[in-house]
Amino acid sequence: MNEYILVCVAWPYAKSSTHVGQIVGAYLPADTFARYHRMAGNHVLMLSGSDEHGTPILVDAEREGISPKDFTARYHREICEVWQRLGISWDIYTETGTANHYRITQDFFLTLYDKGYIFKDTMESPYCPTDHRFLPDRYIEGTCPNCGYPAARGDQCDNCGHTLDPIDLIDPKCRLCGSKTSKLEIRTTEHFFLDLPKLQEPLMEWLSKEKDHWRTNTLGFALNWLKEGLRPRAITRDLDWGVPIPLEGYEDKRIYVWFDAVIGYFSASVEWAEKQGTPEAWKTWWVPEQTHPAVKSYYFIGKDNIPFHTIIWPSMLIGYGNRNLPYDIPANEFMTMSGAKASASRGNVIWTRDMLDRYGADALRYYLSATAPEGRDSDFTFEELIRRNNDELVATYGNAVHRTLSFLQSKFDGVVPKPQALREADREILAEVERGFGLVGRNIALCHFKEGLNAAMAVAHAANRYLDEQAPWKQIKTDREAAGTTLYVMLQVISGLRILFYPYLPFSSQKLHHYLGFAGDVSNAHWRLERVPADIKLPIPAPLFPKLEEPVTV
Repeated sequence: MNEYILVCVAWPYAKSSTHVGQIVGAYLPADTFARYHRMAGNHVLMLSGSDEHGTPILVDAEREGISPKDFTARYHREICEVWQRLGISWDIYTETGTANHYRITQDFFLTLYDKGYIFKDTMESPYCPTDHRFLPDRYIEGTCPNCGYPAARGDQCDNCGHTLDPIDLIDPKCRLCGSKTSKLEIRTTEHFFLDLPKLQEPLMEWLSKEKDHWRTNTLGFALNWLKEGLRPRAITRDLDWGVPIPLEGYEDKRIYVWFDAVIGYFSASVEWAEKQGTPEAWKTWWVPEQTHPAVKSYYFIGKDNIPFHTIIWPSMLIGYGNRNLPYDIPANEFMTMSGAKASASRGNVIWTRDMLDRYGADALRYYLSATAPEGRDSDFTFEELIRRNNDELVATYGNAVHRTLSFLQSKFDGVVPKPQALREADREILAEVERGFGLVGRNIALCHFKEGLNAAMAVAHAANRYLDEQAPWKQIKTDREAAGTTLYVMLQVISGLRILFYPYLPFSSQKLHHYLGFAGDVSNAHWRLERVPADIKLPIPAPLFPKLEEPVTV
């Protein structure tokens, strides 16, 4: 029976364009996953959107002298351009600034409030007397009280992973003004809190069951949080940009960005259903008794988002009631840039648009997939990107395709030959392709994307060995039919490679789809070997991948 797969992807902050650290952390693995499942015949809904709220956006918009809406609209367009160029295959990509999202966020707030999971209380909040404003957590920097890291943010320490409260920091500073003479003040302000301690027991019960498929770092992080004991967490802030609190008397406050952003997964599903003309279709993905079979919800995020998706969002769903909880949260580690975590705010990033301009989509997709930080941090280097493109894409996969199609054009006038009886070597290489479908598909389904890519490249290596051993350029001198059979078999092999690499390299797979005489879009193909028929004439091909020159500093 076909599965229902909900692919939820972290919402990028609409205050800059995207960088490769974000792409490898969440968006590329999610797209690979969704493309495979669609081709395997499963029902897929893949969604995300631009996060447009929060003080950082308000501050940057004020600095430019434009409205926050105009500011986020500019970056939303840039982000959407990257998705299109990179080939990210959204079913819906939206924004947190829609009326639909505001309505659903306020409904979540009121439902949790009415059920006793949200309460009012006062809190001590950092205030910058220089900027005359309460500060968001991420705009406070100081020394982590747990590990001594000197550049911990007010919400989390990137060094040890502990979630923090701004008042926990040692010697906190305002990152907006950088003032060293004006010390931060701690002022009392009233806010609404999510009562996480009330939800700890059902959350622990959920996390303790059937999580063998989770990555150990993700599950361990969540369980450690619970062992330390959950504390109430403020879900509102003193600012005037964001989703209004749906209660009277709080017009000068807004719902905190982390609370409304995770609700975006749900609100985007509702928006998608309405745009499809089937406004109740969202229930298939979120209401357990209406899912046949049960939906598997996957959340693709970076490791800095683990607490929000393993603790806070599931708690909100449990409190709200009758909603599907995450099936898996395959959080990636960080891809560092020269050994340091990629951070747009610190200027330590490589912008995706620049990489697409220089190297194209599939070279970038391949390198990031091959070096993804699935189990530990990895480091981006231009040298390794170029080496992998030239030694693996060009010299292995591209070489097998180019030798086959060029030989077909030069010796058979582009016409696919009729095969004679298959030899043992022919059957073995075709069996290798069939095994590849099982191995690549299984690894992608388990979110082992690097292993899946390695399995696809192993088939390309086997194809080159087969071609070298059969040597049709020698066979044709004495036995044209034997050479024709070798060529026919190789055409079936590269037809299989077209599908095996498709989740990772959709653009080159589409080119090869055309070169092999298939009509339409390769995304409509199925996850199986589709034979290239004999006697058809194939178009003149071009190389699948360009060879890249020495690295250029971006």
